[in-house]
Amino acid sequence: MILYPAIDLKDGNCVRLLRGDMEAATIFGSDPAAQAASFQEAGCDWLHLVDLNGAFEGRPVNADAVEAILKRVQVPCQLGGGIRDIETVEMWLSKGLSRVILGTVAVENPDLVRQAAKAFPGKVAVGLDARNGRVATRGWAEETDVLVTDLARSFEDAGVAAIIYTDIDRDGAMGGPNVQATENLARAVKIPVIASGGVSSMQDLLALRDTGVIAGAISGRALYDGALDLRAALDALRA
Repeated sequence: MILYPAIDLKDGNCVRLLRGDMEAATIFGSDPAAQAASFQEAGCDWLHLVDLNGAFEGRPVNADAVEAILKRVQVPCQLGGGIRDIETVEMWLSKGLSRVILGTVAVENPDLVRQAAKAFPGKVAVGLDARNGRVATRGWAEETDVLVTDLARSFEDAGVAAIIYTDIDRDGAMGGPNVQATENLARAVKIPVIASGGVSSMQDLLALRDTGVIAGAISGRALYDGALDLRAALDALRA
């Protein structure tokens, strides 16, 4: 199972939100590229980046910070937030991003996901953010009646590289991930599923790994707070 350290970007800073609330942001650093370099130095295999402003505005906002990260590190990076058209997908991949994450458009324009996944094999993931099993969009500000499992299954034949599943009520709350819901989703689809939201301890990581079906886990606040030691966590997952 791959551990993805998270760098969430708001107004050019590294932040973490509490349950997706932009007004409840804690700033952890003003140099995202330096933070990315420190995660790389600890031995991570991937980085998970989120343009939070972009997710709300529907266009790239923290592009300078993302580009600085891409120039600073060699590990592959995936990015979500504000990617709503094929031109933006192509732009980011041309700048060295290894994978784009399509969230809002997966609900509002699923054909775009299929088009992008076909045009860029292995480089398009779907971000499914949910409250009580139902998908939320536009930076988690709008809730829908779409069930996570139904939407995930609809992309089974699209060629997407992964599904990033976030339980919004767990995100940034340090209360542990929703292991059961994530496992249920991973068993319901053939697409690799990455867990996000609430991963805050070694025990959480091992619980996700031990399901045997979850491909990855994203952690942010726990790494910044020191509740989770990245190097030790990577060693444990590789053992």
